[in-house]
Amino acid sequence: MKKTTIFSILLSSFVAMAILSSCKDKTSDTNENRIEYDSIVVTDNIQLIEVNDTTLPYSDVNINFLYPKKFKNEEDLKRLQQIFIGTFFSNVHLDTLSPEDAMDEFVGEYKEEYQSLSNTYYEDVQRLTDGNSIPMWYWYSLNLENKVLFQNNSLVSYAVQYSDYTGGAHGSYRVTYTNIDLNELTTVSEEDIFVPNYQQELARVIVKRLMIQNNVTTKEGLLEVGFFDIDEIFPNNNFWISNDGIHYAFNQYEIAPYVMGTIEVNIPFEDLRGLLKTENGIEKLVSIKEQ
Repeated sequence: MKKTTIFSILLSSFVAMAILSSCKDKTSDTNENRIEYDSIVVTDNIQLIEVNDTTLPYSDVNINFLYPKKFKNEEDLKRLQQIFIGTFFSNVHLDTLSPEDAMDEFVGEYKEEYQSLSNTYYEDVQRLTDGNSIPMWYWYSLNLENKVLFQNNSLVSYAVQYSDYTGGAHGSYRVTYTNIDLNELTTVSEEDIFVPNYQQELARVIVKRLMIQNNVTTKEGLLEVGFFDIDEIFPNNNFWISNDGIHYAFNQYEIAPYVMGTIEVNIPFEDLRGLLKTENGIEKLVSIKEQ
């Protein structure tokens, strides 16, 4: 396994500072919540069967984990890293580990799971017509990375992008968003920023934005371009926040078929008037731009 740990990444730090300076809110002038990032990169071809034979199947693994390296004090840094680790690896039992140990554990578990397929590999070889062909469905791939999308002194919003191929007709892709309140060091959910009983009205706003983005004027028009049952389109808590608005993602098969990929819905704050909590909600996280 080729693993590269890049300490004190200048580029990431520069980007973070640039975001901080350009995305200020009413609490950002002290810059007390500045984050410096580091990165762990893993590039590996994990052999299905560990023998010296390059013709045998393998899994192509590419992982790029951006995580906080410096933040406030040791206790707060550990909590912030815990959130990044848990959301990146989608595994809460890893979030008590250091970033390096969490990566090693994740890759080790993936390798063990993939190589367990070797138990059936030779059986499948024998089942093929000539008994010598290689079953192509044993070639796998895994790609995992995260990206900071927005940051100010009160909030960091980032995406975790995951794609894999596990021998089927096609691979899969998903994106999950996380928003962290940097003052409370907690993740931000819909309930934190929207008023009570927001779901039905927010669903209508999402459908309206989908109609605009797809150049249709009716709900039926969305069905014609490929969406599933429009009445089943509902807030899914998969969003990120910026000064411009709230940005949702619906992954493959959630509201549309695989071929349409991940559906992004960008909602400006002006469309959410009356739905957002103000002083103790969205306004403590971002400065809403006047439309």
